[in-house]
Amino acid sequence: MRYWILAIALGLPMPAAAQQSGDLHQMAAGHEHQMGAALVFEPGQGAFAAIAEVVAALDADPNTDWSRVNIDAVRSHLVDMDRVVTQARVTRENIDFGMRFVVNGDGLVAESIQRMVMAHTNVMEGVDGWTYMAEATQAGVILEVHVPELDSMRLHAIGFFGILTAGMHHQSHHWMMATGMSPHH
Repeated sequence: MRYWILAIALGLPMPAAAQQSGDLHQMAAGHEHQMGAALVFEPGQGAFAAIAEVVAALDADPNTDWSRVNIDAVRSHLVDMDRVVTQARVTRENIDFGMRFVVNGDGLVAESIQRMVMAHTNVMEGVDGWTYMAEATQAGVILEVHVPELDSMRLHAIGFFGILTAGMHHQSHHWMMATGMSPHH
């Protein structure tokens, strides 16, 4: 079906039987806005997509307690994520069995760094034998990560930003925020 919609939208030639199909003809005439929506899959921005996903899941759950839902908390967290990933300045230094990351930013970026790194440190402490020690500074944080010897090369390869993605807990973290639960341990 997607081929036919795509073919109509792009003006590609179709077999005569398909051109005569009443369903296809009806779709092509008068439902252009629906056809365009069927062709477009990306919402345009990652934070928007994350919020849309959460709202769709809340809408689909008949047991959603709307009095506890807090989409603004999810949005604030996504803003923090964006600031850290796009604006933080990171230097790193090798230490015994790990690395030290000095993560800095200006103004709101520094605050976002502190919230993100402190929360991530609490969630990931001890997972796979990795230990995290974070200290807030005026401009952000100093993060030390210690790993088992076998993970040393991995730590060096993924660096600070890879560490933030570790654990695949972000989706459940966003869900907890959206439904009024505390996502931080």
